[in-house]
Amino acid sequence: MDHTDNIIECRNLTHYYGNRKIYENLSFNVPQGRILGLLGKNGAGKTTTINILSGYLKPHSGECLMFGQNINTMSNEMRRRIGLLIEGHVQYQFMTIQQIEKFYSAFYPEQWRRDAYYELMNMLKVAPGQKISRMSCGQRSQVALGLILAQNPELLILDDFSLGLDPGYRRLFVEYLRDYAKSENKTVFLTSHIVQDMERLIDDCIVMDYGYIMTQQSVKSLTDTFKKFTCTVPEGYSAPNKIEGLYHPFVIRNTFEAFSFLNQDKVEEILKATGVPYSNITSEKLTLEDAFIGLTGMY
Repeated sequence: MDHTDNIIECRNLTHYYGNRKIYENLSFNVPQGRILGLLGKNGAGKTTTINILSGYLKPHSGECLMFGQNINTMSNEMRRRIGLLIEGHVQYQFMTIQQIEKFYSAFYPEQWRRDAYYELMNMLKVAPGQKISRMSCGQRSQVALGLILAQNPELLILDDFSLGLDPGYRRLFVEYLRDYAKSENKTVFLTSHIVQDMERLIDDCIVMDYGYIMTQQSVKSLTDTFKKFTCTVPEGYSAPNKIEGLYHPFVIRNTFEAFSFLNQDKVEEILKATGVPYSNITSEKLTLEDAFIGLTGMY
């Protein structure tokens, strides 16, 4: 991929909190016009990554570029091209829906799109005169997002974008955000604790384990190639803790399960070479959530 196609480029990021290493030499790119989701368990480094991307945290070493500029020395002109949602925070909660839109519009006189803000507010069925302080946590997070959409940024960085929304509104919002990003050719980098939302929204995913990236690829590629393999083993058989090429092998009763990017013939070769006494092997296509659990483990 050509260098100019990448809106975000993170190179060899290393960061510590005290003596605790979060990650070392972490590198990834986000191409223009793609919606990328960062997946990882709590403590895997998602929040650290978001804080580095937003410029709130300077890494111990390495650099993060956006639009070719280092995030820590970026010009104000360039910063206007980035919209940030950090944990759904809205300032000035004493204001109404209408007042806060007018307040923020003054900072973006050339690019403000009030229609994008009010389209989302109408979808959430909130009245222009409603005070933000009287809204639910989920509604407030969507006000924050509406203000970001109105800024008309080229890049959106959204942390826990559906926080506090009930399932119906989450579904509605996910479809709205995807349609908006695709129709406007926006680049989006986001996190969510609800992986089902991600599957409906994102083009690509980064799966992060503690301290490193396990994989970065399109959701379609991941769910097409990463599969769960199940076979029968004798009663009382215990699986090895590690088998090269397989993720998280385990046995429950007389059923052996493991996950792999390899095809079934290759998995069978590995099982034979490892001495697993298997029979009746089958493979199963996975959802994004199942693939995430298969890569990172249940616990």
